Amino acid sequence: MGSATAPAAEEIPRAMRADGPATVLAIATANPTCCISQDAFPDYYFGITKCDHHTELKANRSSSSWLYIFPSISKFSILLIYIKSGTKQRYFYHDEAMLEAHPEFLDRATPSLDARLDIVDTAVPELAATAARKAIDEWGRPATDITHLVVATNSGAHVPGVDFRLVSLLGLRTTVRRTMLYLGGCSSGAAALRLSKDLAESNRGARVLVVCADVGILYFAGPQDGYFQTLFTQACFADGAAAAVVGADPVTGERPLFELVSAAQDIVPGTEDAILMQLQESGLRVRSSNAHGDLPVIIGESVERCVSDAFKALGMGSRSPRWNELFWVLHPGMAALLDRIDEQFQLKPEKLAATRRVLSDYGNMLAATVLFVLDETRKQRNRSTSTQGDWGVLMSFGPGVTVETMVLRAASDTTS
Repeated sequence: MGSATAPAAEEIPRAMRADGPATVLAIATANPTCCISQDAFPDYYFGITKCDHHTELKANRSSSSWLYIFPSISKFSILLIYIKSGTKQRYFYHDEAMLEAHPEFLDRATPSLDARLDIVDTAVPELAATAARKAIDEWGRPATDITHLVVATNSGAHVPGVDFRLVSLLGLRTTVRRTMLYLGGCSSGAAALRLSKDLAESNRGARVLVVCADVGILYFAGPQDGYFQTLFTQACFADGAAAAVVGADPVTGERPLFELVSAAQDIVPGTEDAILMQLQESGLRVRSSNAHGDLPVIIGESVERCVSDAFKALGMGSRSPRWNELFWVLHPGMAALLDRIDEQFQLKPEKLAATRRVLSDYGNMLAATVLFVLDETRKQRNRSTSTQGDWGVLMSFGPGVTVETMVLRAASDTTS
């Protein structure tokens, strides 16, 4: 029997790579059941933290000035009014019964990290699995066809982690190749998509399940510490999970949604302490440095540079799409940022409609948020009869400041 001729070493990587670009094949989202309207949130928050007697923290509700960069606790209500202009409701895993059982969560001076980690160890995998099951169902193939799993969360620091738990919860193969991303902030959802692109394009036939989930009990705190940015965190962030199936070279039965054409990551120079996250004995601390002034301005200026660089890298140069020719998938970190981008690029109202809708209905869910916006973009494109353009940009902003940028192209079949 003759021996088979071995392929040349340089031919092996080429044979292993996909022919086409990574493509989003399904998207799904999930939220906890506890929903609080933003109008009711001040009374709800001060009630469950037993701080209703601090009336000075809820004063001046008629003002709508953007004053979050001034570290005065008396401006909390002004912050809430501003946030309410973009957010109508948010979802939370924690409720009054949980907080009654854990009074240590209310006081930053009391160690509580172990108890918080015990809660998220169960809550995050369960919420993540809910979104992932929906994404796999939409994809239409067995869970055992998933070859890679990428999970991003800011809620926890466990090993084995959420990725390990999802294997049994979803019925994935034990040989699925797992990657766990911890504490990447709001930009980690786009980072997970970037990694899924690399995996799908480098492994012929790969199908990557991307899952992002966050539960805010890790950073929940009462206002007793007098720390203004603790209050900003309570007024802005929310809980949610999202999942996507990504693969190259779609086969019969798969419905491509968006091609992930290119991906880039950049650091805004001089912003090392602009946005910080740190696990402490009292939970996860999130803060920003006022020394950097207006964060929406800093990020807004970076958006223009990063988007321009992304299209130039594709060789499009002066032929790159104009701002209003793109569809926009932005992480809605704060309403002020969206207002800044709208003003800076003179965008038509519909360009940030999906982003503003997610901010309105869900708030900032950290890593999962940009996938919520991508899902809403898909839905709005399906409902619209007007031409929205094939090219788009997806962006998230995280600690550093770190900017994740992806160039997207809408697939011809975007059936929901």
